[in-house]
Amino acid sequence: MDNHSDIERTVMRRVHLIRILQLVISTVVFATLASIAALWGIGREVWVARVFENAPPNLDDLPRFYLAAFTHTRLIVQALIVLTSLSLLFLAREVVRFFGTMAAPSRA
Repeated sequence: MDNHSDIERTVMRRVHLIRILQLVISTVVFATLASIAALWGIGREVWVARVFENAPPNLDDLPRFYLAAFTHTRLIVQALIVLTSLSLLFLAREVVRFFGTMAAPSRA
């Protein structure tokens, strides 16, 4: 039966929106807090300005420079960099999923 009342469509739309927000907000908050904490830890362990100052001006040499900088740091810095990268990727995925569900046509 496709004869849904306006009230039923409105209520179901709100239920779906609340469910989506509940899933997205909790993971987004976690990913944001994890990336902020990891960036803070990196800032405490590494003089980031010096890393940027020592970077080569040639863009072709940048990947090799940053790989060498990564491999020659302490284990805690490497772990924080990986944590930051993963949490930012997870955050980007959640944002894309959120806007994907908002753009999807309603099935109600």
